[in-house]
Amino acid sequence: MPKVTLRNTFYVHNTPEALRAHLSQPQSYIGLSPMVVAVKDIEQGETETRYTSVERFRFLGVVKYDNMIKVTLRNTPRTVEGEVDSPGGVRLDYRFTLSEKNGGTEVEDILVVHAWVRPMLGYAAKKAREVQLARAGILATRLGSAP
Repeated sequence: MPKVTLRNTFYVHNTPEALRAHLSQPQSYIGLSPMVVAVKDIEQGETETRYTSVERFRFLGVVKYDNMIKVTLRNTPRTVEGEVDSPGGVRLDYRFTLSEKNGGTEVEDILVVHAWVRPMLGYAAKKAREVQLARAGILATRLGSAP
């Protein structure tokens, strides 16, 4: 299966613990990805959380399509990571590595986009990159002040 790896490193003026707590909650992803409009069917397990994320796509400004994606979310001492399974043969593996730096947190955001066919991979990787870059600014706005 073809894949593309996307990386973005950015800084948020808050603690790694604050970012980990925020990124560990499915509800935090509403708006964190500009396409995510809702989360539902949240199942909190001992080592991971599973839920459905609703991504809203608009075509030609009028046609609306809600894509239901299955998400798995896990925490480690330094990361928040997991997988996304989307209809159409697209899968994303993601990892946020959180490192204390200069009184705040350096975030390394890595996405690996997989798709069965190259045209779908190109489209999914383009959208994933747009979301990844937007997420840096959104996190800085949401959590940019240390408590």
